[in-house]
Amino acid sequence: MSVHQQLQTALLELEAAMKAANLWRVETPEASAFASQEPFCIDTMSLPQWVRFVFVARLNALIDANAPLPAKCEVAPAIAAYLIQEKVRSSDQFLVVRAFEKVDQLVTDN
Repeated sequence: MSVHQQLQTALLELEAAMKAANLWRVETPEASAFASQEPFCIDTMSLPQWVRFVFVARLNALIDANAPLPAKCEVAPAIAAYLIQEKVRSSDQFLVVRAFEKVDQLVTDN
């Protein structure tokens, strides 16, 4: 299985984990929010919005184009901090962070 296929599967698992933690159903950001220059669009979007509408969308676009993946991906630590801050249930935190770690590893190790 190619890294792109593995990543596609990992992104589906990430989506499922976020849905289970009630983090997937978020409002679509205003078009101007996508112009943010800050990491994770932190000044214009919630982290779940950024994950769904920027991170996952961009990785899916790279998969669809069979394009090279970024050299490095380290989203899991930011997600872990966010989940603690938002007091997300521990079992959901574990599943969501694990899903992000898998995506980080696939992208970084490719």
